Amino acid sequence: MIDSQFSNYIRITRKKTDETIKLDQRRVKIRENENGLMAISYVAPVFEIMDLEDFFSEVISSEKLNMDIGDTGDFTVSYRGIIDGKGKNLPQNLDHKIILLQEPTCLDKREEFQVTGFSKFKPKNEISQ
Repeated sequence: MIDSQFSNYIRITRKKTDETIKLDQRRVKIRENENGLMAISYVAPVFEIMDLEDFFSEVISSEKLNMDIGDTGDFTVSYRGIIDGKGKNLPQNLDHKIILLQEPTCLDKREEFQVTGFSKFKPKNEISQ
């Protein structure tokens, strides 16, 4: 077996209370869309899902959380909700939840400037006037 410097867990921490939950990466699938919305699909034993639901029961929508995947470092995400996974025929002792998180948009100082005047192009409707 190869020793790895990375852990097998995803750690989510509430910034307000410093409460933490660990998810086993072997049971996780993460998908992200172009808007930065992440869907973390988690299939685990029922007792772990109950811990997951307890952890997120007090979290409000848009609350900032820290997320660390495999001890690679914390990054901030906003909580969007938790929903039941469906469409899977799971054994009786397993359950499926989907955690919705969103990465906050980075406000770059360059985005504050309105860049104008570089192009000589004029739309067709302005040329005829």
